[in-house]
Amino acid sequence: MADENTLKRWRLILGGDECDGTGVGLRPEELRIDGALEALYDSERSGNLGGSSPNVARWLGDIRTYFPSSVVRVMQKDALERLGLQRMLLEPEMLEAVEPDIHLVSTLISLNRIIPAKTKETARLVVRKVVDELERKLANPLRQAIAGSLNRSVRNNRPRHNEIDWHRTIRLNLKHYQPAYRTIIPERRVGFGRKTQSQRDIILCVDQSGSMASSVVYSSVMAAVMASIKAVSTALVVFDTAIVDLTEMLADPVDVLFGTQLGGGTDINRALAYCQSLIRRPDQTILVLISDLYEGGNRNEMLKRAAALAASGVNFITLLALDDRGAPFFDRHVAGQFAGFGIPAFACTPDLFPDLMAAAIQKRDLRQWAAANEIVVS
Repeated sequence: MADENTLKRWRLILGGDECDGTGVGLRPEELRIDGALEALYDSERSGNLGGSSPNVARWLGDIRTYFPSSVVRVMQKDALERLGLQRMLLEPEMLEAVEPDIHLVSTLISLNRIIPAKTKETARLVVRKVVDELERKLANPLRQAIAGSLNRSVRNNRPRHNEIDWHRTIRLNLKHYQPAYRTIIPERRVGFGRKTQSQRDIILCVDQSGSMASSVVYSSVMAAVMASIKAVSTALVVFDTAIVDLTEMLADPVDVLFGTQLGGGTDINRALAYCQSLIRRPDQTILVLISDLYEGGNRNEMLKRAAALAASGVNFITLLALDDRGAPFFDRHVAGQFAGFGIPAFACTPDLFPDLMAAAIQKRDLRQWAAANEIVVS
């Protein structure tokens, strides 16, 4: 026979109807947990949250009290999708109660144009918290991957600490190995040379239709990090049926995100035409199109333009998604035609993006790179 704790868990899952069969009662705190779950997941009584801000605020407080953060995020996401509670994000007191995450940021960005002025600053603080967390996680790996992959043929013999080429320095000083101390005395240091001109031009062209919401968030953070690397020149272009060049805003990814407008149609051809106008050194340019490839504009012209860009020497990559969700929905016919032009198309997680950029800078075969990382290429 199941113990009491197991029965109580089943009681909470089943919702307490007469047919739940557990026969157990709940203590006051457990009843509040049950009420929080019922308000969200009992479809016949989902009106428990109602349209009342106090009710929603109380519910948000309850789930933060009784559930871990990972579960809170799932329940918030379900509340937005099942109960249409986007309105709860339009008031400062609601935003202060929610647990910030990628999904919440995506929702806030989609509501950007209708968020009341009194809520804007709170919304920015919520977005800032998530962006800062992503930068802490992703910035160093991305900077190291790009720096490590660039051509470092120019050397200097009086490098600063962050300019030392440790591999060459150690090899050069092996003769100065001190057995007693089990260390090498580096009498001569070899450093990487500094170049004033960027060694690669990177253009992120990001579809901001509603299905690409998480990809827009990650792309904005990645672009801001790359913009801080002097050895590369980074541009960020977002598009739906219109085009917005956000390159000048890359100093602050929060500004970038509030400069986007999720939703609307998709005109990939027009976006590629704009990116084509930015290209000055095709053989030194990496163009990353982040889109599910569902074209709402002129598909034939879009395909011709993509083929021309690939033929010009541009390292053209298509990411069907840049997020953690795995294989996305995408236009397989267009992806197949891109593949015929030599343009690989695959989804990529944020953790793998730094290594992807390193492989692109080194002009490695991205199909082999994807296979090595167990990524299916279209």
